[in-house]
Amino acid sequence: MKEKTKRKTLKQSDVRDAVIKRALGYDATEVVEEYSEGDEGQIRLIKRKVTTKNVPPDPTALKLLLEQTSTPISSLSDEQLEEEKIRLLKLLSQTKN
Repeated sequence: MKEKTKRKTLKQSDVRDAVIKRALGYDATEVVEEYSEGDEGQIRLIKRKVTTKNVPPDPTALKLLLEQTSTPISSLSDEQLEEEKIRLLKLLSQTKN
């Protein structure tokens, strides 16, 4: 009998979103819990520590995003640069929310 393995299908948009998140930086929450065995053999939570860590922007991910643009930035007109700036600012505001 063959064992079926579950595979997560990666969509191109999921990968792009992950690269954008890494390029812009993000906050990650980490939870550490300590348990102890009580008098009657029950396991109970004795300490829980929640910390938020800031993951700084990754220059390599940012470079990858810039390389994936269809048109080199140096060949864009002033109007196209302004449109790209607006698009990127909108994308940045969406990822922060």
